[in-house]
Amino acid sequence: MNLCGGQIKYLIAIYQLRHTGEKVRCVTIANYLNVSRPSVSKTLRCLADCGLVYKNYCNSVEFTDEGIKVVDELMKNYNEIYIFFRQFLKLGNEQAQEHTIKFITEFPQATCDRLKHLIMTSVNKKSGKV
Repeated sequence: MNLCGGQIKYLIAIYQLRHTGEKVRCVTIANYLNVSRPSVSKTLRCLADCGLVYKNYCNSVEFTDEGIKVVDELMKNYNEIYIFFRQFLKLGNEQAQEHTIKFITEFPQATCDRLKHLIMTSVNKKSGKV
């Protein structure tokens, strides 16, 4: 599924907000991403049309089964690239998160895959799993 950078940012935000234990609402997403509520509604409508979140997102945003699959893969990619910015470049948590999102939303998938391969090869060498 081809997602634009904005959709990816929203999916990551929803995923991260879900792990706070509170309901993920439009206003929560707006505050988290520092965007307007109409912008959140527009993007959620698009994500619902793609089958990634349920259409009744007004009270609480929930992933569909397809959305869970997509976000799980997205977060796997996110976590592997986050390692690069956090551990290799020694950036702080917030800066590493920002750079990771920017990287996975703006660089071609092939570039992301190559970086992930290099990261995992280096991590495996350090842990003796070569």
